[in-house]
Amino acid sequence: MKDIISIIIQQIKEKSPDILAFFTILILFYLGAILAKRIFNKLALKTTIEKSKIFQLFGSIIKTGLIILGFISAFGTLGIDVSGMVAGLGLTGFALGFALKDALSNLLAGVLILFYQPFKCGDEIEVAKCIGKVINIDLRYTTLQSNEYQYLIPNSTCFKNWIAIKNCPASD
Repeated sequence: MKDIISIIIQQIKEKSPDILAFFTILILFYLGAILAKRIFNKLALKTTIEKSKIFQLFGSIIKTGLIILGFISAFGTLGIDVSGMVAGLGLTGFALGFALKDALSNLLAGVLILFYQPFKCGDEIEVAKCIGKVINIDLRYTTLQSNEYQYLIPNSTCFKNWIAIKNCPASD
């Protein structure tokens, strides 16, 4: 019994620098992720409401990515082979991307619509045989209000189809 305890103490002494490095890397990546998200949130406050959604989305993506990267780096310092973990994340990302193809298409189209602003809230537009005033643009849908209906048009539809803007001021 005494030999087992001394072996455990010996192993803890040998592995303590690696364990300390593991937690240090995790903490540093986590703090970096929080800092990155705060930076993007502050940038969001300095822009329009539509573009602030883009900054908040990028902040969340970067925070999550940094935390995942921190875990992979930290496990690598413990001597764990992380190549299988990275390959698994790649396959998982591919499967999720394929499964969520339409949702990601709407999300990306929403980011591009909010960034390039081909139309804004308050514009009267026609897209996919729906005519109405734009009352909201978010990352998934563009909401049109007509006299009779409220239309939720997926952003990928707005991005792929032609859009007629009523009373659009001529550009100089």
